Amino acid sequence: MSAQAGIGEPPSYFSRFFTLLRRSVTDLVRPASNPRRAEAARRLRREIALLVVVLGIAITVLMVAVDAWEIAQMPRRGTAGLWPVRILTDFGKAANVLWSLAALLLVVAIVIPLMHGGRRTRLMRLGTRLQFLFLAVLVPVLSGEIIKWIVGRGRPFVGGKANAFNFSHFAANEAYASFPSAHAITAFALAFAVSAIWPRAWIAMSVYAVAIASTRLVLLAHHPSDVVGGALIGVVGAMCVRYWFAIRRLGFGIRSDGAIVPLYGDRKGVARKPSAP
Repeated sequence: MSAQAGIGEPPSYFSRFFTLLRRSVTDLVRPASNPRRAEAARRLRREIALLVVVLGIAITVLMVAVDAWEIAQMPRRGTAGLWPVRILTDFGKAANVLWSLAALLLVVAIVIPLMHGGRRTRLMRLGTRLQFLFLAVLVPVLSGEIIKWIVGRGRPFVGGKANAFNFSHFAANEAYASFPSAHAITAFALAFAVSAIWPRAWIAMSVYAVAIASTRLVLLAHHPSDVVGGALIGVVGAMCVRYWFAIRRLGFGIRSDGAIVPLYGDRKGVARKPSAP
């Protein structure tokens, strides 16, 4: 949501509301304008390549040497004492996270046309951040669903035994939707996105992401390599969305070395910009 959306707005509430929505969509798809986008693109490619190599090796090792052994150590499905884990895992369910972010974004969009001055500006910035969080989760989640369909990996003990290489490609069957873990995609994408906006939150968000991923192992919903694959897709997807926002100067700026940084920071309630355009 651009902070310029209040200029030249019509007087009625509903006109202002729909003008806000139109301009918000326009901002997301407008041509890139940041002059440092080439530096950011090079840095993004390097970072993604490093993640793919390192985590790709980890996924391969886990599939070959760890997956079958690890799921054999977990409690049986339906174990009564696992109810806290079942509750915790829902905090990483894609639908729950996305609907929550969408609801917050809708509330902000409804309130913005009623505000003026500094309050309106702050809400516009919050709206931009919520847009980023929503898309940073949605894009990798949708990508993960396509990969699930292509890979068609059997969930733990599908087929009656611990088999890390049980595949039925293009099965479109929930039993063969183990790789990657959608919960891990959601949790790690959200953790990265929140930390990208508020860097001091990275420890808490990292704990959240690891906790959600761990619940998928304990509940025998996924193999270890599934959650690592989910983490990879979640982080890479969120990184790409952050780049998309940064090259359009939406919530993020780009330093001379190509690093993407949050464009707004609050210090004693006063908005400021980092040393980036």
